[in-house]
Amino acid sequence: MNKKLKKHIIEYGLLGLVIFGIYFSGIHTEVIGFAQRGLLATGVMNPNLEQIDQAAEPIKALVTKADFNMKLVNSKGETVSLEQYRGKTIFINFWATWCPPCVAEMPGINDMYNDIDTDKIEVIMVSFDRKFDKAIQYKNSNSFDFEVYAPAAAIPQMYNSQSIPTTFIIDSKGDLVFTHKGMADYNRADFKEFLKSL
Repeated sequence: MNKKLKKHIIEYGLLGLVIFGIYFSGIHTEVIGFAQRGLLATGVMNPNLEQIDQAAEPIKALVTKADFNMKLVNSKGETVSLEQYRGKTIFINFWATWCPPCVAEMPGINDMYNDIDTDKIEVIMVSFDRKFDKAIQYKNSNSFDFEVYAPAAAIPQMYNSQSIPTTFIIDSKGDLVFTHKGMADYNRADFKEFLKSL
């Protein structure tokens, strides 16, 4: 075997070991999430709120009433219902610790959470992790201030999505007014104004 081939085999073997180590240690989600956080900073992934407002104007009479029959369990083990938050604007985000785009948007959601009136706006972060303890541990290790939840029963059909993260917003009148599939920067001034206007 010539030296050049031997060198390539060693290099690829070491690269494979590094990739294998990153994947099985679980930090690949954080690494990819960090890279995607940079993409979020560009604003490319953000929903256009002006288009949402303009599209909503002609169809105000056809609003979709939100389904409040969602039961959740919080990190303290308490069962809560979406019904408890009727009358408030509700920001619902479906996520998981193994989802890099979810991890990427979490710091922004936490910053948004700390900059809104939580007496009027409820932030509900619903984890799809198989073991809810993992989501609680992730929240605590990152010092996020919002509460995390797990489904306590089947998620109502209107909130079913084939992708995560997915975000839904229910306004104070009980209408589903916003759906966004994929990551986004929710800590933008225009988005927080949009939330306050609901």
